[in-house]
Amino acid sequence: MSATLPTLDDTFRALADPTRRAVVQALGRGPASVSELARPFEMALPSFLQHLKVLEESGLVTTAKSGRVRTCSLRREPLAAAETWLEAQRSLWTQRLDQLDAFVLHLNNDEERP
Repeated sequence: MSATLPTLDDTFRALADPTRRAVVQALGRGPASVSELARPFEMALPSFLQHLKVLEESGLVTTAKSGRVRTCSLRREPLAAAETWLEAQRSLWTQRLDQLDAFVLHLNNDEERP
């Protein structure tokens, strides 16, 4: 991983692909070898390794090699940062929709008055 912290852009770019999301989901259950992670996917190993490279560059996954086995682990910090950002957006839009709802109710009440 690079010395800089992963950005939200890196996290969302990595999660934009269903294969990479499935790898993140699998690693949520615990560390796994590259071959274990690649097994469910119908693609050549070099193609799978490209997905893994994107995940590593985003900071979502770290790998460690022991002998001939390369084991991958999930880093939860980038996911937590994305969750925080999404929660802030959800809160903002919920507040805006509540304000719109109150405004529409106010308009309807004004129209019903004689």
